[in-house]
Amino acid sequence: MARYNDRRAVSGQLVSFVPNSYAERTSRPVYALVYLLGFLLIFLVGTFLIQPATLSQSLAEPQVRVVAFLWVQNIMEYLGFSTRAALIATPLVVVVILAALQTTSKTPWRVKPADFLLMAGECLLLSIPLIVLSLLLNRSGPQANAAVAGLSAAAGNQLLVDMVTGIGAGIYEELIFRLVLICLLMLMFQDIFRLEKKPSIVLSVVISAVLFSIHHHFFYANGRFYQGDTFTLGKFVFRAMAGIYFAVLYAVRGFGITAGTHAVYNVLAALVRTLIFVIQPE
Repeated sequence: MARYNDRRAVSGQLVSFVPNSYAERTSRPVYALVYLLGFLLIFLVGTFLIQPATLSQSLAEPQVRVVAFLWVQNIMEYLGFSTRAALIATPLVVVVILAALQTTSKTPWRVKPADFLLMAGECLLLSIPLIVLSLLLNRSGPQANAAVAGLSAAAGNQLLVDMVTGIGAGIYEELIFRLVLICLLMLMFQDIFRLEKKPSIVLSVVISAVLFSIHHHFFYANGRFYQGDTFTLGKFVFRAMAGIYFAVLYAVRGFGITAGTHAVYNVLAALVRTLIFVIQPE
């Protein structure tokens, strides 16, 4: 195994950072793993509090679940997991993938606890451009990126529902549309169609962003098609632009910061929509 050398530059997908700097350390998969464990815990506990029956019943309707989470759960069942085992295995998918990426990266596993506070601040700052963009493109206020169709909850619980599902969407949408989909598209364009790296990157980012936007309005889960959020041009364009933003962020800062920014944006959007714009649940 090659020894990690702190004296040489360490490259991300698009940029190189000073070895063992904050930017280099927090781009490692191990930082994403540790940082996102708290988000995963909040999402799972919150889901249990909002919808306890989902822990004991078969796949819940997407009306009360994060669609990207359901996709992973469906895959687990297709592979042979029971419904209960698939529900447990789905959160572990994130852990296993990040642990595998960390192992193959051959970078140190040690982390600095102080870095996680800075990561939280970075995610907060990086979510602000999306809030501004949403305000410009959507007159009714920020649109959360969580693909959650037709949420049904009492008025007093709507904010909690939006925040919990927004955190889950931040993790699983980035897992599906950035970490997995962009990788597969890059392999297809470069290895099958023999395109150069730059056009492959552009095509992969644009396609993943468009699909990311579409799945908020129309999606397939549990063996059938559903209609999600009502389609408007403003919402579609915003989410496509957000998809490009997250793709660039993923290429520069890695999965942890990207998923964290996505989750933080969703929480802020829910707060702004509820507390400032006072939009009542449908």
